[in-house]
Amino acid sequence: MSALVEFAMFPTDKGESVSAYVSRIMKVFKERGIEHQLTPMGTIFECESVEEATRVIALAYSVLEPDCNRVYTNIKMDIRKGKSGRMKQKIASIQKHLSES
Repeated sequence: MSALVEFAMFPTDKGESVSAYVSRIMKVFKERGIEHQLTPMGTIFECESVEEATRVIALAYSVLEPDCNRVYTNIKMDIRKGKSGRMKQKIASIQKHLSES
């Protein structure tokens, strides 16, 4: 199974720029070896189960919770049985189609 997850998480009580807080989450992902792709509007990662995906989201929240009183989170998941490695596979498929054009 593959749970492809795109999420955005940031505090809403820390002013206009929250990159320092998002950086905390990215640091934890790097330290834990969670393969991810940062985008301007969120972060993408892939897990083997929905349960694992929700644990990663909870981990992200845990680094903001100590000093953030209000945290916004938006989560999208594409769950598919019998597949894995979809984070890279989807991009490669599009690049292949572009090169054929």
